[in-house]
Amino acid sequence: MKLLITGGAGFIGSAVVRHVLRETNHEVVNLDKLTYAGNLDSIPPELTGSRYVFEQVDICDGVALERVFAQHQPDAVMHLAAESHVDRSIDGPGDFIQTNIVGTYMLLEAARRYWSDLDAEKKAAFRFHHISTDEVYGDLPHPDEQSGDLPLFTETTSYAPSSPYSASKASSDHLVRAWLRTYGLPTIVTNCSNNYGPYHFPEKLIPHMILNALAGKALPVYGDGSQIRDWLYVEDHARALIKVVTEGVVGETYNIGGHNEKRNIEVVHTLCDLLEELVPNKPTGVAAYRDLITYVKDRPGHDVRYAIDASKIADQLGWEPQETFTSGMRKTVEWYLANDSWWQRVLSGDYKLDRLGERGH
Repeated sequence: MKLLITGGAGFIGSAVVRHVLRETNHEVVNLDKLTYAGNLDSIPPELTGSRYVFEQVDICDGVALERVFAQHQPDAVMHLAAESHVDRSIDGPGDFIQTNIVGTYMLLEAARRYWSDLDAEKKAAFRFHHISTDEVYGDLPHPDEQSGDLPLFTETTSYAPSSPYSASKASSDHLVRAWLRTYGLPTIVTNCSNNYGPYHFPEKLIPHMILNALAGKALPVYGDGSQIRDWLYVEDHARALIKVVTEGVVGETYNIGGHNEKRNIEVVHTLCDLLEELVPNKPTGVAAYRDLITYVKDRPGHDVRYAIDASKIADQLGWEPQETFTSGMRKTVEWYLANDSWWQRVLSGDYKLDRLGERGH
């Protein structure tokens, strides 16, 4: 297959590109605008042979999208291009509305026009796979507030987004499903839990904590750190996405989770303990990495718990995560320690190690 992967220079997108080029015979057209979070260094040059093409295109540019479809003739679209940082969406929601809603609309329309002109066999085989988030479901009861069995997000959970980011992703999900029902475009949606792993942009929790700790800087934790997330190793997610685009059923939704519910403070403690083991020579003035933890004012509207029931994709497509939280976190820390050239290049740009949302705290 030839896969048109939007956002292929981003964190999850680049993991999908690497997986396709390493583990399959499929071809990749990587379409990315290269915003602050897009980084072509995340795709090692030894992978970028004859099966790989890069197109620097904004998904809001309809003319450019028409050219890409006409020129490359993809068999499927994997749509990952999105603004994805909750704090940034609170500070400036406009970019999220434009990219995540308008951009998805533009891509759907370009894909629909292209798909409409395909011959019957290719038309039947074509797929538009939209990659979304569990944040569209809002949040779930916290174990501190409810006893007994706690609910999980399923594919039929009602949407209740909390942030401008999650609202924009919810809107894009609805558009994708509407294009199937109204126009017959063969779409599939996946909603995933929090990803982590190699090549993660340093504004997100796990790389931010690793790099701050290595620099002897504060480790800012929102509120009391009790918020719970389900953590999914990004390479496990990439495997799941390829399963869905090649074997998934049109019109279905698949939730993809790591079965790793952890409080944010547990995540930070785990990182500190791994660094104690792997980097015992600490920065000057740091007795223990955990001493760097500081609690900052909570994010507005902060969801208290996410947790995914991933039994559908396990039962129907045979996917299960291979990494546990323990093994995935170790691999992640080891990767950042071994690849300082990658993150040093990221940090040498405009981005600095100051986590959005902590201003004034």
